[in-house]
Amino acid sequence: MSVSKPSDRLIVALDFSDVAQARALVAALGDSVSFYKIGMELAYGGSSADNGFALADELAAKGKKIFLDLKLHDIPNTVQRATAQIARRGVDFLTVHAFPQTMAAAKAGAAGSHLKLLAVTVLTSYDDDDLAAAGYRFPVRDLVPHRAQQAVALGIDGLVAAASEAAELRRALGPEIILVTPGIRPAGGAAGDQKRVATPAAAIAAGADYLVVGRPITEAADPRAAAEAIQHEIATARG
Repeated sequence: MSVSKPSDRLIVALDFSDVAQARALVAALGDSVSFYKIGMELAYGGSSADNGFALADELAAKGKKIFLDLKLHDIPNTVQRATAQIARRGVDFLTVHAFPQTMAAAKAGAAGSHLKLLAVTVLTSYDDDDLAAAGYRFPVRDLVPHRAQQAVALGIDGLVAAASEAAELRRALGPEIILVTPGIRPAGGAAGDQKRVATPAAAIAAGADYLVVGRPITEAADPRAAAEAIQHEIATARG
């Protein structure tokens, strides 16, 4: 998938529990960032009148793009109705877990809207040992493409995939599928709780369309400078 500008390929993760902290970061980043991810912690945090969902509405009204990372997974009727509610908010991306029933239900709920659905194949905090402990008989390298093919067959718009999987997925699925890569760490950055990480340049070279970056920006002494440095690396990367 072609993305218009390098700066649009950076999605800053607002991984806060407090809406005021998220707003402060958005203000510090100013016009340097156009795309934000709001996850479960922020979405469900704050008061009923001022939580992450309210912030999503606020940012969308200011022309920002919103990735609502809720990783929906429930019985089909619930997923379909929840997706339809989210589609009405005007957000751009929504994550669902890559189980066939879940993806099909979300697709039905998003029908007629501009909402793009992203399937999460295997969380980037998981490795083969974690899958085995959870009862899966497939290693990461087999489970990811299996679920990815199911997502494409069901008409899902994109995938959340670690950079280590992006190149193979891009080759197998072609240029139209959206690939969103978390676990991005600038060279020399700490991996944190992510087990499958990559630099921005490596992720772009592997075929990622969008990069999700949290702590390297949100915990930086100068968040705007950190974001712009990553955008520069995206712009100069060969993908």
